Amino acid sequence: MTAAETRDRLCRALACDLPPSSDYDLNAGKPPPGAGLRGAGVLVPVLWRDGAARLMLTKRASHLAQHPGQIAFPGGKIEPDDADATAAALREAWEETGLPPAAVEVLGCMPVHETVTGYEITPVLGWVADPFDARPEPGEVAEIFTVPLAHVADPALYAVQSRLWRGRERRYFTVPYGPYYIWGATARILRGLADRLTA
Repeated sequence: MTAAETRDRLCRALACDLPPSSDYDLNAGKPPPGAGLRGAGVLVPVLWRDGAARLMLTKRASHLAQHPGQIAFPGGKIEPDDADATAAALREAWEETGLPPAAVEVLGCMPVHETVTGYEITPVLGWVADPFDARPEPGEVAEIFTVPLAHVADPALYAVQSRLWRGRERRYFTVPYGPYYIWGATARILRGLADRLTA
């Protein structure tokens, strides 16, 4: 598949009429609508490198108070100076990974994802055609790495696992790749993309 064909496939995936995702998809106890969720934006950056599409992810620093050591998209909460979730995602990607906003072609947004930790995340799908100098922000990011898009686009590679969280068993999606354990909200958002790509 060429770069143009891959980009067009991603655009078609955004147009699929599938429901939004949530950390509660596999668990009971979803809070009522409007329960004070904080807005956030994350970038789902697809890079075209050496004739193939790869998804860029980060490994969060181990000293962080929230989600230490977890695999995540670059992104964060919407700040007062951000115009919207897309602006927040692009700003955070620049701060965390050195990806210039001008290098990202925003293809569109996937439906919001509600997390059990109180966020309403807007995943922003971005196409990055040209190379850039990736640099992890040492205060937040331990590592920047890429995964073949074909890997996260295959629903068959996802599994459901569980662990205790605040005294209750919680189930979640996983899509491991090599040494990287991709799980939780990141895996659930990626599973939503996989469902759209294969619909």
